[in-house]
Amino acid sequence: MAATRSDPLVVKQLDFLGGMASVTGWRPDTGLPEVAFAGRSNVGKSSLINVLVRRRAAARISRTPGRTREINFFQVNADFVLADLPGYGYARVARAQREEWRPLIESYLRGNQALRGLVLLLDVRREPGAEDREMLDFLAAEDIPTLVAITKIDKYGVAVGAERVAAIVAALELDPDQVLPVSARTGAGRDELAQAVVDLLR
Repeated sequence: MAATRSDPLVVKQLDFLGGMASVTGWRPDTGLPEVAFAGRSNVGKSSLINVLVRRRAAARISRTPGRTREINFFQVNADFVLADLPGYGYARVARAQREEWRPLIESYLRGNQALRGLVLLLDVRREPGAEDREMLDFLAAEDIPTLVAITKIDKYGVAVGAERVAAIVAALELDPDQVLPVSARTGAGRDELAQAVVDLLR
């Protein structure tokens, strides 16, 4: 795994492999381990992925939440594949369309031998919703190692931000060791997230 003392994850090459659009659709067969990213629409997932891999536009940032309809795969160096899952829970997307994404996400996650873990993003400003809880329950049932990245911590001062993170941890009964406060805007928590991803892959 490429790294330096200051950066746990040095991305020398990033390749977009393609998108998986249906349960029986194409998916990459690289033989590499995979780490997935998931979260509600508008949680800042694309922005955080771009900060993690230090690229401005690796993952597409849309002004319209819910637009990503495929699982997009990126190969990082020759080390692992990053899977960007469709955002869930955006009310303006038709219910039928949302129901199509759920089996897509679950079919990718269930029994995936290449998957080393998932990073679930939660917005520090919002109370965890039913779909966040359902995702955590699903991941626990499938025994998928899970990191929780609490995004947009720059929206609060240090003290209030810490209170909000603690409230989310308590509400979801999370292990504090699996929780990482992050900000795509300031880069806060990027290296900690990179190290956690590297640790998952090991």
